Amino acid sequence: MSNPANRSSEPKVLISAEKLDERIAEIASEIQNDYQGREIVAICVLKGSFIFFSDVLRKLDLPIHCEFLGVSSYGDKKVSSGEVKVTLDINEPLENKHVILFEDIVDSGLTLSYILANLRARRPASLKTCALLMKPESMRVEVPVEYVGFKIGPEFVIGYGMDYAGKYRGLPYIGYLEPEH
Repeated sequence: MSNPANRSSEPKVLISAEKLDERIAEIASEIQNDYQGREIVAICVLKGSFIFFSDVLRKLDLPIHCEFLGVSSYGDKKVSSGEVKVTLDINEPLENKHVILFEDIVDSGLTLSYILANLRARRPASLKTCALLMKPESMRVEVPVEYVGFKIGPEFVIGYGMDYAGKYRGLPYIGYLEPEH
């Protein structure tokens, strides 16, 4: 993967806003069917998942308790170190509750593996994962992801909540920055 610092500043569209809206509706429908009649604890992994999390939850007609979990495994780098730091923990006890974890992107799987082990130790009745993006070729560990928005290649993606150096989170689509020539 090339260094994002050596990329042009004009993002290219990888997944359009229309495709995102369509897939979000499908994911919400799947979750609605799977959890009909049950209360869920929905956990948003900050910061990149917040728009995805909000868009899915607005389409659900279920009793939902929202929680937020801050983790960092990238530091100032563009690839995960595999060392996970919890920067904000959830407040809600999870024992005997149905939990869905919302993640923006599953890259190596290391961060998600750590988070899932941490949440399983809290003894929820069920625990599922919903990821907007997955990079299957980058996976270093197997992790269960029951709801997947899109599978993508090795691109360094931005937009729809995801950033590069604090920029691009507000893009209504998922994009990438091309290397400069």
